[in-house]
Amino acid sequence: MPGGRLTHEERRDIGAGLAEGLGYAEIARRLGRPTSTVSREVARNGGTDGYRADRALRATARRARRRAPALTASSPHDDSARDSDELRCFAEQFGAMLIEIGLPGMASRVLVRLFLTDSGGLTAADLVGQLRVSPASVSKAVSYLEGLEVVRRERDPRGRRERYVVDDDVWLRAWARDTRSTANWADTARRGVGVVGAGTPAGVRLDRMSQFFATLSEDMASGPAGVEDALTLLAALMHTKAPADAEALAAGLGWSAERVTEALRHAGPDRISPDQRAALTT
Repeated sequence: MPGGRLTHEERRDIGAGLAEGLGYAEIARRLGRPTSTVSREVARNGGTDGYRADRALRATARRARRRAPALTASSPHDDSARDSDELRCFAEQFGAMLIEIGLPGMASRVLVRLFLTDSGGLTAADLVGQLRVSPASVSKAVSYLEGLEVVRRERDPRGRRERYVVDDDVWLRAWARDTRSTANWADTARRGVGVVGAGTPAGVRLDRMSQFFATLSEDMASGPAGVEDALTLLAALMHTKAPADAEALAAGLGWSAERVTEALRHAGPDRISPDQRAALTT
């Protein structure tokens, strides 16, 4: 049965659903949980009007402690129990962070599981068993994550099934996707200026919007590469006995003068001495 212990983010979703006036069945459908799980959770923790996610989490923890057998200080299970609790707490915090940036609850839970498995990949059956949800919930969450280009499918070496994988460069690809999206915002706003007229109040607002997103897109486009170049530049400067000028650094690194200037911009004023900065900018 797709039940099991509710996570903190699921309890928050229940509280949000109740605040919207949703029924238990609709809230359960969104969570991929049985309606009875939601109804029992709410009934045990204040009812429809008094339900609070944080309070419900604390009450559940208290009940679990009362039911759990006491462990002695010399118990061989102490370390594993502590590690399990710490891992569970971290997983919930990680999932909550993903939800805060806009990821749906189930997609967040799936992504957290994929990140925390050593292999970086799990089959649908693995996810269904670990999350105790329906196959349809897992399938929907994976499709959403595939659309964001943070998860991909590959053949499971253990058999004919597919498994879902998080690659090491997932954040770089997500950064590139967001950079393209930001550039699209700038282009759309720029086209809007031509439609409504540059001299109109709407045109002025759209122009400001276009300039903002264009600048942001330029900064994002040079983000990871710019940071890497800045670190390379700082490492090169550490080995120079006297302040080096931009031309000497460009020749030594095999870069253009413009690349040195851009790396200098990303390095920040507090990382380079005034004499060295003066030598680079003259």
